[in-house]
Amino acid sequence: MRVAAVGDLHVVPGSAHRLRPVYQRAALVADLLLLAGDLTNRGDPESAAELCAVVGNLDLPVVAVLGNHDHDTGVGDQVAAMLGAVGAIVLDGTATTVETPGGQVGVAGVKGFPQGHAASGPPGADEAYQLRDALARLDTDLRIALTHYAPVADTLTGEDPAIHRYLGSSLLGAAIDGALAGAAPADSPAGADHPGSQGSTSSWWAYAGTGAATARAEGGRRAGNAATLPRLGVWPEPHPAAGRRRATAAARPTREPATALAVHGHAHHGQEMGRTPGGTPVRNVARPVIVAPFAVYRLPGAARIG
Repeated sequence: MRVAAVGDLHVVPGSAHRLRPVYQRAALVADLLLLAGDLTNRGDPESAAELCAVVGNLDLPVVAVLGNHDHDTGVGDQVAAMLGAVGAIVLDGTATTVETPGGQVGVAGVKGFPQGHAASGPPGADEAYQLRDALARLDTDLRIALTHYAPVADTLTGEDPAIHRYLGSSLLGAAIDGALAGAAPADSPAGADHPGSQGSTSSWWAYAGTGAATARAEGGRRAGNAATLPRLGVWPEPHPAAGRRRATAAARPTREPATALAVHGHAHHGQEMGRTPGGTPVRNVARPVIVAPFAVYRLPGAARIG
């Protein structure tokens, strides 16, 4: 199966005449088009209409999630509805099964959230549970996770480390691996029993396989260091990655992942390729990163072929 993907189009009024022919060609080289958020520049209806003129009613299935910019003017639901009216499937903590010329594929998607703005826990972290559950509901041989925010730190290489915590969350990576325990708190994502409700956000990124040493050093100064994370319920025991939690990226497990591909955008200065701790290939398809209207990946394996 060939999957085309792009994020961070930031469509503005007046751009459809130039972009539409480019995306019509996606049907010639791919079986499915994924849109990884920030599809409009500021989420206004005029830009959404232009976006619909670009990706609406293409000759291949289109599955999308919205990004933070698609909610800038407070009408994200309208943007999603407009996309749906022209044939795109917009996911928001949900999943869909798509029949393509290359076979059946299941896609689960959420916008995602940044690692932390507050010491009490990442706001919106319940989206990680929604993603986990949406993936689990898919009954397909091929499954794809689609987010706007990054699920691992790997693909943030090139971004200023000081802003990594605002670009994604490894809770999303844990959800992709099926490694979140329990259910999201009913009252608030920042509840006392919620993963991430204590301590440093960078210690969470240690579970993405990068920065583990930094997280341990920082953990010595904070209550919620890496050693306390299993107590918070992120990794059920025993987990396939037990004993590897402080491993570097080079020591990651190589088992065949249940999810064939994870796609995200948002990290404009990051790098394209990464991997979750459980082995799922991650691709940052922000347009400035892939330097193309879209990238094309072959599944399984997630090799880029276009």
